[in-house]
Amino acid sequence: MKVEEIMNTKIEFIEANATVYDAIEKMVDKRIRSLVVKPRDENDVYGVITVRDIVFRVLNKNLDPNKVKIEEIASKPLVCVDKDIDIEHVIKLMEKFNIARVFVCEKGNLLGVVALLDVMSGSLIKRVRGGCIA
Repeated sequence: MKVEEIMNTKIEFIEANATVYDAIEKMVDKRIRSLVVKPRDENDVYGVITVRDIVFRVLNKNLDPNKVKIEEIASKPLVCVDKDIDIEHVIKLMEKFNIARVFVCEKGNLLGVVALLDVMSGSLIKRVRGGCIA
């Protein structure tokens, strides 16, 4: 099974200079677990901020989410794969880097994201079709 078969193309973004509180509001409102951080300028790259980042890097340290900027805790660069790559490779990347999502990129453009839940969904689809995930 290829990445493009299960990737989610609906990606939510946030500005690098937004506050963590802005991210919390957006993530809670949209019921999502991550936001892609826009590059600050042409020399910057995309990043990602997750619920885990907010909980462990801000809330757990009793920092004020209204004073912490996204760029201070975002992870950069994104871990990207090609849309034609096999899911098994994505699973290995997730395990190796201890991450829950891998982004699908092509020539510097962001096409989608594959999260752990997408991998599990892909497994079910594959099973229904009569195969296994591998």
